[in-house]
Amino acid sequence: MSLLITILRDVPDPRSGNATRHELLDILMIALTASICGCEGCVEFADFAEDREELFREFLSLENGLPSHDTFSRLFRQIDPEALAACFGRFLEALGEDGAGVVAIDGKTLRRSFDKAKGASALHVVTAFAADAKLVIGQKAVTDGGNEITAARALIDLLDLTGALVTADAIHCNAPTAQKVLDRGGDWLFALKANRPATLEDVETFFADPASVVAETFETTDADHGRVETRRHAVVHDVGWLFPKGDKDRPAMPGLSTIGRIDARVEREGRTTRSCRYYLSSAKLSAEAFARAVRAHWSIENGVHWVLDVTFDEDRARNRKDNGAENLATIRKLALNVLKRSRPEISIRRKRKRSGWSDAFARSVLGQMR
Repeated sequence: MSLLITILRDVPDPRSGNATRHELLDILMIALTASICGCEGCVEFADFAEDREELFREFLSLENGLPSHDTFSRLFRQIDPEALAACFGRFLEALGEDGAGVVAIDGKTLRRSFDKAKGASALHVVTAFAADAKLVIGQKAVTDGGNEITAARALIDLLDLTGALVTADAIHCNAPTAQKVLDRGGDWLFALKANRPATLEDVETFFADPASVVAETFETTDADHGRVETRRHAVVHDVGWLFPKGDKDRPAMPGLSTIGRIDARVEREGRTTRSCRYYLSSAKLSAEAFARAVRAHWSIENGVHWVLDVTFDEDRARNRKDNGAENLATIRKLALNVLKRSRPEISIRRKRKRSGWSDAFARSVLGQMR
Protein backbone atom coordinates (compact mmCIF):
# COMPACT_ATOMS: atom_id res chain seq x y z
CA MET A 1 0.00 0.00 0.00
CA SER A 2 1.01 3.63 -0.33
CA LEU A 3 2.67 4.62 2.92
CA LEU A 4 3.05 7.84 4.88
CA ILE A 5 6.65 8.36 3.90
CA THR A 6 5.53 8.36 0.24
CA ILE A 7 2.52 10.54 0.98
CA LEU A 8 4.60 13.20 2.76
CA ARG A 9 7.02 13.25 -0.16
CA ASP A 10 4.26 14.86 -2.24
CA VAL A 11 4.01 17.96 0.00
CA PRO A 12 5.36 20.96 -2.02
CA ASP A 13 8.54 22.46 -0.61
CA PRO A 14 8.06 26.24 -0.04
CA ARG A 15 11.78 26.88 0.55
CA SER A 16 14.49 28.00 -1.84
CA GLY A 17 18.25 28.49 -1.94
CA ASN A 18 20.24 27.69 1.18
CA ALA A 19 17.03 27.05 3.11
CA THR A 20 16.78 23.66 1.37
CA ARG A 21 19.87 22.28 3.12
CA HIS A 22 17.72 19.67 4.87
CA GLU A 23 15.37 17.42 2.92
CA LEU A 24 11.73 18.41 3.39
CA LEU A 25 10.76 14.76 3.88
CA ASP A 26 13.37 14.33 6.63
CA ILE A 27 12.03 17.32 8.56
CA LEU A 28 8.40 16.22 8.23
CA MET A 29 9.17 12.64 9.27
CA ILE A 30 11.17 13.76 12.30
CA ALA A 31 8.36 16.11 13.36
CA LEU A 32 5.69 13.43 12.90
CA THR A 33 7.71 10.76 14.72
CA ALA A 34 8.57 13.16 17.54
CA SER A 35 4.89 14.06 17.91
CA ILE A 36 4.00 10.36 18.07
CA CYS A 37 6.65 9.91 20.76
CA GLY A 38 5.36 12.70 23.02
CA CYS A 39 7.01 15.91 21.79
CA GLU A 40 4.88 19.07 21.74
CA GLY A 41 6.70 21.66 19.62
CA CYS A 42 9.66 22.59 17.43
CA VAL A 43 12.26 22.79 20.22
CA GLU A 44 11.29 19.31 21.39
CA PHE A 45 11.32 18.01 17.80
CA ALA A 46 14.97 19.10 17.49
CA ASP A 47 15.90 17.68 20.90
CA PHE A 48 14.25 14.37 20.08
CA ALA A 49 16.08 14.15 16.73
CA GLU A 50 19.40 14.71 18.48
CA ASP A 51 18.67 12.02 21.06
CA ARG A 52 17.41 9.50 18.46
CA GLU A 53 19.73 10.27 15.55
CA GLU A 54 20.77 6.63 15.18
CA LEU A 55 17.11 5.56 14.94
CA PHE A 56 16.28 8.20 12.31
CA ARG A 57 19.26 7.25 10.17
CA GLU A 58 17.66 3.82 9.71
CA PHE A 59 14.76 5.50 7.88
CA LEU A 60 16.01 8.88 6.58
CA SER A 61 18.99 10.18 4.61
CA LEU A 62 19.98 13.15 6.88
CA GLU A 63 22.81 13.99 4.47
CA ASN A 64 23.38 17.39 6.10
CA GLY A 65 22.87 16.38 9.68
CA LEU A 66 19.92 17.22 11.92
CA PRO A 67 17.65 20.26 11.52
CA SER A 68 17.59 22.84 14.32
CA HIS A 69 14.46 24.01 16.09
CA ASP A 70 14.59 27.22 14.02
CA THR A 71 14.52 25.11 10.86
CA PHE A 72 11.40 23.28 12.07
CA SER A 73 9.74 26.54 13.03
CA ARG A 74 10.48 28.32 9.73
CA LEU A 75 9.31 25.38 7.68
CA PHE A 76 5.96 24.97 9.43
CA ARG A 77 5.32 28.69 9.10
CA GLN A 78 5.84 28.42 5.31
CA ILE A 79 4.20 25.13 4.25
CA ASP A 80 0.87 25.43 2.47
CA PRO A 81 -1.62 24.14 5.10
CA GLU A 82 -3.98 22.74 2.48
CA ALA A 83 -1.20 20.73 0.87
CA LEU A 84 -0.18 19.21 4.19
CA ALA A 85 -3.80 18.59 5.26
CA ALA A 86 -4.42 16.76 1.96
CA CYS A 87 -2.32 13.93 3.42
CA PHE A 88 -5.38 12.80 5.38
CA GLY A 89 -7.21 11.62 2.29
CA ARG A 90 -4.17 9.86 0.84
CA PHE A 91 -3.44 8.26 4.23
CA LEU A 92 -6.91 6.71 4.32
CA GLU A 93 -6.57 5.51 0.73
CA ALA A 94 -3.29 3.84 1.73
CA LEU A 95 -5.06 2.06 4.58
CA GLY A 96 -7.93 0.99 2.36
CA GLU A 97 -10.36 3.12 4.38
CA ASP A 98 -13.07 5.42 3.09
CA GLY A 99 -15.59 7.87 4.53
CA ALA A 100 -18.52 5.45 4.57
CA GLY A 101 -20.40 5.31 7.85
CA VAL A 102 -20.70 8.31 10.15
CA VAL A 103 -18.46 11.29 9.43
CA ALA A 104 -18.57 13.70 12.37
CA ILE A 105 -17.74 17.35 11.72
CA ASP A 106 -16.91 19.66 14.59
CA GLY A 107 -14.77 22.70 15.38
CA LYS A 108 -12.11 23.25 18.04
CA THR A 109 -10.17 26.34 19.10
CA LEU A 110 -6.45 26.13 19.86
CA ARG A 111 -6.71 28.44 22.84
CA ARG A 112 -3.07 29.51 23.19
CA SER A 113 -2.52 30.19 19.49
CA PHE A 114 -3.70 33.82 19.67
CA ASP A 115 -1.24 36.66 19.06
CA LYS A 116 -2.20 39.56 21.29
CA ALA A 117 0.51 41.83 19.89
CA LYS A 118 -0.85 41.48 16.36
CA GLY A 119 -4.50 41.35 17.40
CA ALA A 120 -4.81 37.85 15.89
CA SER A 121 -7.47 35.55 17.31
CA ALA A 122 -6.80 31.97 18.34
CA LEU A 123 -6.87 29.45 15.50
CA HIS A 124 -10.19 27.62 15.10
CA VAL A 125 -10.01 24.36 13.15
CA VAL A 126 -12.92 22.29 11.81
CA THR A 127 -12.20 18.55 11.72
CA ALA A 128 -13.87 15.65 9.91
CA PHE A 129 -13.66 12.32 11.76
CA ALA A 130 -14.62 8.91 10.36
CA ALA A 131 -16.29 7.39 13.40
CA ASP A 132 -16.18 3.77 12.21
CA ALA A 133 -12.51 3.86 11.17
CA LYS A 134 -11.68 6.12 14.17
CA LEU A 135 -9.49 8.27 11.94
CA VAL A 136 -9.31 11.97 11.11
CA ILE A 137 -10.05 12.38 7.40
CA GLY A 138 -9.62 16.14 7.01
CA GLN A 139 -9.34 19.53 8.64
CA LYS A 140 -9.90 23.15 7.62
CA ALA A 141 -8.96 26.27 9.52
CA VAL A 142 -11.33 29.20 9.85
CA THR A 143 -9.92 31.98 7.69
CA ASP A 144 -9.83 35.69 8.49
CA GLY A 145 -13.34 37.02 8.03
CA GLY A 146 -14.77 33.49 7.99
CA ASN A 147 -16.42 31.33 10.63
CA GLU A 148 -16.94 27.68 11.49
CA ILE A 149 -19.84 27.40 9.03
CA THR A 150 -17.80 28.55 6.01
CA ALA A 151 -14.83 26.41 7.08
CA ALA A 152 -17.05 23.34 7.37
CA ARG A 153 -18.43 23.92 3.87
CA ALA A 154 -14.91 24.26 2.48
CA LEU A 155 -13.93 21.02 4.25
CA ILE A 156 -16.98 19.19 2.86
CA ASP A 157 -15.93 20.27 -0.64
CA LEU A 158 -12.66 18.35 -0.15
CA LEU A 159 -14.24 15.05 0.93
CA ASP A 160 -15.73 12.15 -0.96
CA LEU A 161 -18.83 11.47 1.14
CA THR A 162 -20.33 8.70 -0.97
CA GLY A 163 -22.37 6.49 1.34
CA ALA A 164 -21.52 8.54 4.44
CA LEU A 165 -23.83 10.12 7.00
CA VAL A 166 -22.40 13.52 7.99
CA THR A 167 -23.24 14.63 11.51
CA ALA A 168 -22.80 18.12 12.94
CA ASP A 169 -24.05 20.43 15.67
CA ALA A 170 -26.87 22.95 15.24
CA ILE A 171 -24.60 25.72 13.93
CA HIS A 172 -24.41 23.73 10.67
CA CYS A 173 -28.16 23.11 10.42
CA ASN A 174 -28.73 25.23 7.31
CA ALA A 175 -29.72 24.59 3.72
CA PRO A 176 -26.40 25.48 1.97
CA THR A 177 -24.36 23.12 4.17
CA ALA A 178 -26.94 20.35 3.81
CA GLN A 179 -26.91 20.74 0.04
CA LYS A 180 -23.11 20.53 -0.08
CA VAL A 181 -23.25 17.20 1.75
CA LEU A 182 -25.81 15.87 -0.72
CA ASP A 183 -23.74 17.13 -3.65
CA ARG A 184 -20.72 15.20 -2.33
CA GLY A 185 -22.70 11.96 -2.25
CA GLY A 186 -23.62 11.78 1.43
CA ASP A 187 -26.56 12.29 3.75
CA TRP A 188 -26.70 14.73 6.65
CA LEU A 189 -27.86 14.56 10.28
CA PHE A 190 -27.83 17.91 12.09
CA ALA A 191 -28.89 18.92 15.58
CA LEU A 192 -31.80 21.37 15.73
CA LYS A 193 -31.58 24.12 18.34
CA ALA A 194 -32.67 27.68 19.04
CA ASN A 195 -30.65 29.15 16.16
CA ARG A 196 -33.63 28.04 14.03
CA PRO A 197 -36.38 29.17 16.42
CA ALA A 198 -39.41 28.77 14.14
CA THR A 199 -38.43 25.26 13.03
CA LEU A 200 -37.56 24.21 16.58
CA GLU A 201 -40.92 25.47 17.85
CA ASP A 202 -42.76 23.49 15.16
CA VAL A 203 -40.91 20.29 16.01
CA GLU A 204 -41.36 20.73 19.77
CA THR A 205 -45.09 21.32 19.26
CA PHE A 206 -45.40 18.20 17.12
CA PHE A 207 -43.75 15.91 19.66
CA ALA A 208 -45.67 17.48 22.56
CA ASP A 209 -49.02 16.72 20.89
CA PRO A 210 -50.38 13.34 22.16
CA ALA A 211 -52.13 12.86 18.82
CA SER A 212 -48.85 12.97 16.87
CA VAL A 213 -47.73 9.62 15.49
CA VAL A 214 -44.06 8.67 15.42
CA ALA A 215 -42.73 6.01 13.08
CA GLU A 216 -40.59 4.15 15.58
CA THR A 217 -38.92 4.37 19.00
CA PHE A 218 -35.76 2.86 20.44
CA GLU A 219 -34.50 2.99 24.04
CA THR A 220 -30.97 2.75 25.46
CA THR A 221 -29.69 2.76 29.03
CA ASP A 222 -26.18 3.54 30.25
CA ALA A 223 -25.02 3.21 33.85
CA ASP A 224 -21.64 4.44 35.08
CA HIS A 225 -20.22 5.97 38.28
CA GLY A 226 -23.61 6.05 40.01
CA ARG A 227 -25.25 7.76 37.04
CA VAL A 228 -28.02 6.07 35.06
CA GLU A 229 -29.10 7.64 31.76
CA THR A 230 -32.06 6.36 29.77
CA ARG A 231 -32.53 7.74 26.26
CA ARG A 232 -35.71 7.23 24.28
CA HIS A 233 -35.19 7.87 20.58
CA ALA A 234 -38.17 8.63 18.35
CA VAL A 235 -38.21 9.23 14.59
CA VAL A 236 -40.79 10.67 12.19
CA HIS A 237 -40.72 10.08 8.44
CA ASP A 238 -43.86 12.03 7.52
CA VAL A 239 -42.04 15.37 7.27
CA GLY A 240 -43.92 17.32 4.60
CA TRP A 241 -45.65 19.52 7.19
CA LEU A 242 -42.44 21.01 8.60
CA PHE A 243 -41.48 23.46 5.86
CA PRO A 244 -44.56 25.06 4.28
CA LYS A 245 -43.79 26.43 0.84
CA GLY A 246 -43.19 30.15 0.70
CA ASP A 247 -42.59 30.52 4.46
CA LYS A 248 -39.46 32.68 4.75
CA ASP A 249 -39.28 32.13 8.52
CA ARG A 250 -38.78 28.40 7.94
CA PRO A 251 -36.22 27.89 5.15
CA ALA A 252 -36.45 24.29 3.96
CA MET A 253 -33.70 21.75 4.47
CA PRO A 254 -32.94 19.92 1.18
CA GLY A 255 -33.74 16.22 1.15
CA LEU A 256 -35.31 16.16 4.62
CA SER A 257 -36.49 12.60 5.36
CA THR A 258 -36.33 12.15 9.14
CA ILE A 259 -37.15 14.24 12.21
CA GLY A 260 -35.75 12.80 15.42
CA ARG A 261 -36.06 13.41 19.15
CA ILE A 262 -34.03 12.10 22.07
CA ASP A 263 -35.78 12.22 25.43
CA ALA A 264 -33.05 11.70 28.02
CA ARG A 265 -33.64 10.93 31.69
CA VAL A 266 -30.66 11.00 34.07
CA GLU A 267 -30.78 9.59 37.60
CA ARG A 268 -27.95 10.42 39.98
CA GLU A 269 -27.79 10.56 43.78
CA GLY A 270 -31.56 10.38 44.08
CA ARG A 271 -32.17 13.21 41.61
CA THR A 272 -33.76 12.90 38.18
CA THR A 273 -33.28 15.38 35.36
CA ARG A 274 -34.78 15.31 31.87
CA SER A 275 -33.85 16.93 28.57
CA CYS A 276 -34.95 16.72 24.95
CA ARG A 277 -32.78 17.08 21.88
CA TYR A 278 -34.02 17.34 18.31
CA TYR A 279 -32.46 16.45 14.96
CA LEU A 280 -33.14 16.70 11.22
CA SER A 281 -31.73 14.28 8.63
CA SER A 282 -31.82 13.64 4.90
CA ALA A 283 -31.46 9.89 5.54
CA LYS A 284 -34.55 7.81 6.31
CA LEU A 285 -33.28 6.48 9.63
CA SER A 286 -34.80 3.87 11.87
CA ALA A 287 -34.90 4.79 15.54
CA GLU A 288 -31.99 2.43 16.24
CA ALA A 289 -29.89 3.80 13.36
CA PHE A 290 -30.67 7.33 14.57
CA ALA A 291 -29.47 6.42 18.07
CA ARG A 292 -26.23 4.93 16.73
CA ALA A 293 -25.52 7.94 14.52
CA VAL A 294 -26.02 10.47 17.30
CA ARG A 295 -23.82 8.42 19.61
CA ALA A 296 -21.16 8.11 16.91
CA HIS A 297 -21.04 11.89 16.51
CA TRP A 298 -19.71 12.28 20.04
CA SER A 299 -16.72 10.12 19.13
CA ILE A 300 -15.08 13.23 17.68
CA GLU A 301 -15.14 14.76 21.16
CA ASN A 302 -13.85 11.65 22.93
CA GLY A 303 -11.61 10.28 20.19
CA VAL A 304 -10.10 13.49 18.81
CA HIS A 305 -10.67 16.73 20.75
CA TRP A 306 -10.27 15.22 24.22
CA VAL A 307 -7.19 13.21 23.19
CA LEU A 308 -5.56 16.25 21.56
CA ASP A 309 -6.17 18.38 24.65
CA VAL A 310 -5.28 15.85 27.33
CA THR A 311 -2.71 13.58 25.65
CA PHE A 312 -1.13 15.99 23.11
CA ASP A 313 -1.63 19.09 25.33
CA GLU A 314 -2.87 20.96 22.26
CA ASP A 315 -4.73 23.68 24.16
CA ARG A 316 -1.38 24.96 25.48
CA ALA A 317 0.42 24.92 22.13
CA ARG A 318 1.90 28.41 21.58
CA ASN A 319 2.64 28.28 17.84
CA ARG A 320 0.98 31.33 16.34
CA LYS A 321 2.98 32.81 13.45
CA ASP A 322 1.89 32.47 9.82
CA ASN A 323 0.84 28.86 9.04
CA GLY A 324 2.64 27.33 12.02
CA ALA A 325 -0.34 26.63 14.26
CA GLU A 326 -2.44 25.07 11.49
CA ASN A 327 0.37 22.89 10.13
CA LEU A 328 1.35 21.60 13.55
CA ALA A 329 -2.31 20.82 14.21
CA THR A 330 -2.17 18.66 11.07
CA ILE A 331 0.99 16.91 12.30
CA ARG A 332 -0.71 16.12 15.62
CA LYS A 333 -3.75 14.65 13.86
CA LEU A 334 -1.58 12.57 11.52
CA ALA A 335 0.30 11.33 14.60
CA LEU A 336 -3.03 10.48 16.21
CA ASN A 337 -4.07 8.48 13.12
CA VAL A 338 -0.82 6.50 13.17
CA LEU A 339 -1.18 5.80 16.89
CA LYS A 340 -4.76 4.63 16.47
CA ARG A 341 -3.62 2.07 13.89
CA SER A 342 -0.86 0.70 16.11
CA ARG A 343 -1.51 -1.62 19.09
CA PRO A 344 -5.25 -0.84 19.48
CA GLU A 345 -5.36 -2.73 22.79
CA ILE A 346 -3.52 0.03 24.67
CA SER A 347 -4.35 3.72 25.14
CA ILE A 348 -2.97 6.59 23.06
CA ARG A 349 -1.25 8.01 26.15
CA ARG A 350 0.55 4.69 26.81
CA LYS A 351 1.55 4.35 23.17
CA ARG A 352 3.06 7.85 23.12
CA LYS A 353 5.01 7.19 26.31
CA ARG A 354 6.25 3.79 25.17
CA SER A 355 7.27 5.24 21.80
CA GLY A 356 9.30 7.86 23.66
CA TRP A 357 10.85 5.38 26.05
CA SER A 358 11.66 2.53 23.69
CA ASP A 359 13.45 2.51 20.37
CA ALA A 360 11.84 -0.85 19.65
CA PHE A 361 8.31 0.52 20.08
CA ALA A 362 9.11 3.70 18.13
CA ARG A 363 10.65 1.54 15.38
CA SER A 364 7.48 -0.54 15.16
CA VAL A 365 5.42 2.63 14.72
CA LEU A 366 7.86 4.05 12.17
CA GLY A 367 7.56 0.79 10.27
CA GLN A 368 3.95 1.72 9.42
CA MET A 369 5.17 4.83 7.59
CA ARG A 370 7.85 3.30 5.39
